[in-house]
Amino acid sequence: MARAFLVVMDSVGIGGAPDADTFFNGDIPDTGANTIGHIAQACTAGQAEEGRSGPLHVPTLASLGLGAAIKAASGLELTDFDVPLVGTWGAATEVSRGKDTPSGHWELAGLPVPWEWQYFERTEGSFDADLIAKVCEMAGSDGILGNCHAPGTAIIEEFGAEHIRTGQPICYTSADSVFQIAAHEESFGLERLLQLCADLAPALHDRRVGRVIARPFVGDAEAGFTRTPNRRDFAIMPPKPVLSNWVQDAGHATFAVGKIGDIFSMQGFDEVRKGPDAKLMEHLGDLVRDAPDGSLTFANFVEFDSLYGHRRDISGYARALEWFDREIGALIGQMCAGDIMVLTADHGNDPTWIGTDHTRERVPVLIAGAGAGTLGQIGFVDVAAFVAAHLGVDVP
Repeated sequence: MARAFLVVMDSVGIGGAPDADTFFNGDIPDTGANTIGHIAQACTAGQAEEGRSGPLHVPTLASLGLGAAIKAASGLELTDFDVPLVGTWGAATEVSRGKDTPSGHWELAGLPVPWEWQYFERTEGSFDADLIAKVCEMAGSDGILGNCHAPGTAIIEEFGAEHIRTGQPICYTSADSVFQIAAHEESFGLERLLQLCADLAPALHDRRVGRVIARPFVGDAEAGFTRTPNRRDFAIMPPKPVLSNWVQDAGHATFAVGKIGDIFSMQGFDEVRKGPDAKLMEHLGDLVRDAPDGSLTFANFVEFDSLYGHRRDISGYARALEWFDREIGALIGQMCAGDIMVLTADHGNDPTWIGTDHTRERVPVLIAGAGAGTLGQIGFVDVAAFVAAHLGVDVP
């Protein structure tokens, strides 16, 4: 019996979303954003030389059809990706009205978001008095820090020392439908932070805020502050069954790697494996070798997005892509006959773009194990249908 590995390369967009003009970074629409296309162009121009050098080298992704997918999505031709194809490729377009993690992942799993998310649109003074009061009551604090849009690393640098001194949680958001709380693992307490987020999440979910995220960190003002891998997302549960539920209900094993379990509220998975991306690649490798027949493994590699996209770090994003390409190529070589591995993304985060938020883009769909072929322009939901058909599972 066949197995399926669905791997989300978080934020690895390929440009060309037809409604990009209605999504913004600040006052600038996302029209023309192209995460992989612009990284590749920057590499070729010698503008991504920190820790690497030369054109973007991703032979595995190229051989699965990345160049063709970029051209189909945005019209951009990249000669460096013009290689003989061994995979099946497509370019997927999202219909959900969000360029965020839950929207992308739910739709890839077969469920477009059936409502409009609530966003905190004010970049300063982002949260209303009632919400701030609720956080303070639950945290046992006399106030909060932040209360703004901010990158996660920058805000702990700005408020980390004051947080340790006052005990006030650092609360912030972004262009996504998200409420994030950063707190020091030692002075505030990791379990206290996780409990705070868990207690707060139902009220925010009732307001259609997609996620409450615990962002623990360590360090001090002198040595600097560092986020830890103990992040936890408390996401709204999908209102209908999705791919992992379909597979599980059909009697097959399901595995979540990375933040997938959090995104789907831990529903529909027999086992969840977490860690930084390097550890996640080890987990994925173990499942390629050992997962049972008929199983679904659903993985997310987040560091393209969290470490490089939001920070607009072109070299770092290129290094991450090249590392991923080497590692995933080795795992594809270990798959069993009849297996497929689908490599895709949930949105874009063009590191050459203005601002620090996600970019509205189409995403690649690159399939190893299905032979050379073309899906062309497809929808996000078609990814779930393709995986379900491969596993012989009915789509409700």
